[in-house]
Amino acid sequence: MRWLWIAGAAVLATGCASAGARSARGVPGATVAPVAGVPADTTAAGGVARDSAADQSALDSLHGHAVQASKPTTPLTPTPPAPAAGRGDTTVRGEDVQREAERLFGSEEAKTILGANDNAGAVFDIDVTTFSANRRVLEYLEFFQLDARDRFEIWLSRLGRYEGMIRERLRSKGLPEDLVYLTLIESGLSNTAVSRARAVGMWQFMTGTGRMYGLQIDPWVDERRDPFKATDAAVNHLADLVERLGSVYLAAAAYNAGAGRIERGIRRLPGEPDSVSDQTFFQIADRRYLRRETRDYVPKLIAAALIAKQPGRYGFTEIMPLPPLVFDEVTIPDATGLDVLARLADTTVAAMLELNPHFVRGITPPGRSVVVRVPRGTGVRVAERFAELPVNERITFVDHYVSQGQTLSEIAQRYRVSVAMLRGANPLLRSSALRIGQRIIVPMSGRVVPASAWSVPPEPRYRRVRGGGSAAGRHRVAAGETASSIARRYGVGLTALLNANGMTMGSVIRPGEWLRIPK
Repeated sequence: MRWLWIAGAAVLATGCASAGARSARGVPGATVAPVAGVPADTTAAGGVARDSAADQSALDSLHGHAVQASKPTTPLTPTPPAPAAGRGDTTVRGEDVQREAERLFGSEEAKTILGANDNAGAVFDIDVTTFSANRRVLEYLEFFQLDARDRFEIWLSRLGRYEGMIRERLRSKGLPEDLVYLTLIESGLSNTAVSRARAVGMWQFMTGTGRMYGLQIDPWVDERRDPFKATDAAVNHLADLVERLGSVYLAAAAYNAGAGRIERGIRRLPGEPDSVSDQTFFQIADRRYLRRETRDYVPKLIAAALIAKQPGRYGFTEIMPLPPLVFDEVTIPDATGLDVLARLADTTVAAMLELNPHFVRGITPPGRSVVVRVPRGTGVRVAERFAELPVNERITFVDHYVSQGQTLSEIAQRYRVSVAMLRGANPLLRSSALRIGQRIIVPMSGRVVPASAWSVPPEPRYRRVRGGGSAAGRHRVAAGETASSIARRYGVGLTALLNANGMTMGSVIRPGEWLRIPK
C-alpha cells in the first residue's frame, strides 16, 4: 500500500450539507454511523436544494441592496458630529443615535436594534465602535435581525464549524481575527454558494483569483469549495490587500471590488491625504466613488460582527453552533465514488460529501492521487478495505435504456448529471443517433437517483455467435469495437465482461486484443 496513507487531523470540517445523496445502488451490508453534526442520508436532495435556494435568496437581498425596500425614502439629515470625531457625514452619535434609529425604524424596533452603542464585554479587533452608529450599519443590523433573521440564525450556527480554524489562520498572518465575519456576508458560510457573477464557495472566489492564490479548479476538483484551502487562499489575499492599501476596511472593500477601484476612489478625494485609514473607506463611500454594493460592504461587515460577537444582545438567543468535526485523511490513487468510500467507512454519503465538497462530481479525479477526508477513527479501516476493493467496483454506475423520443440532454437532466459525463462514460455515444432500447451507462457516484429516473431494460435482443474462438469464451477486438458493444454482442452484462478481464469503465481496449467472454 505504498500509494495509500492515512493521517489524523483534529480540525474543522465543512459547514453546510453539500447534498443528501446516497449510492445509486444503495450501500448494502454497511452499518451506517453518521458523523456528528452532518445530516444523515435521509436528507432529501430537494431539501438541500431548497436550503441552498433560501441562502441564495437572502444573499441576493443582502447584496442587491433590498434592505431599504420597505423604508421611507425621506432624506436623512443627521446632526453633524464634532470635527474631532473624524467620522463620515452619515455618522451620528450620543442622543442623536436614539433619535436617528427611531426615525428610521420606529421607537419599538429602535430599542431592539440599538445594541450597537452598548457593547460592554465585547472586544473587537476591527474598529466596530467608531462606526457602529453609521446609518447603513443600523440598517443592516435591522436587515439581519428582521428581514433575513431565519437565514442569519442558520449562518451563525454554521460559524461554529469554522470560526476556530479561520481565526487561527488570520492570526498566523497578523490579520484581525474578526475578519472571520466576512464569511457571513460573502456566503453565509456555504461551501456550495455560487453567486450570479460565478464566484464560488465560502469565500466567494472567482476562477482567476482562486487560481492565482493556488486553488485547483478543474472539472473534477474545485478547491474554492474546500473550506480549509479556500480559507488559506482568502487569508493570503486579505494580507496582500492590507499591505497594499494600508487599512483593514479598505482591504475588505477591495476584497469585494478589487484593489484598483479602491485606489482610484482614494485618488479622487480632495486634497492630498497624508495617510489612509479605515475612515478613508467611509470618505470615498460617502462621496459615491464606489458602486453601491461596495459602499455597503463594510457596513454589512460591521453589522454582522456586532451580532455574531454577542448574538443574545440582538435577540438571537437560540443559536445552536455546529460542532467542529474531526476526521482522518486517506490518499486515493484513482477515480473512486464518495458513495463507495462511505460504504468502506460505514458512514453516510452525506457525511462524505460534507467532508469533501470540493469533489464536484461526487467522484475523485481519475488518473491522479488525492487526499480524501473520512470520519475520525475510520482511516485505517477505509485504507484496508480499499486495498481489497476490485478496481471495477470503485465507481457506481446505473444503466439507462433509451425510450422513444428521448434525447441525450433529457437523459442527463433525468439523472441530474451533465451531458459531458454521459459522453465520458460512453465514448462512442452519438446523441444524434440514439436507438430505442439502447443502453447508456450513467455514472452516479455521490448522487441520489430519483425514483422516477429508473428505466426498465428492454427484452434482450442480441445476435448469438456460433463457432470459432469467440464461442469458446474469447473474442478478438476489431477496430471500432467497445467493451459495451462486445458485451451486447454476446448477451452478457458489461460489468461481468469488465470483471472477467480485470478492467474498469475507463479502460481502453485496442484492436487485436483478446478478451475473455464470461458465461
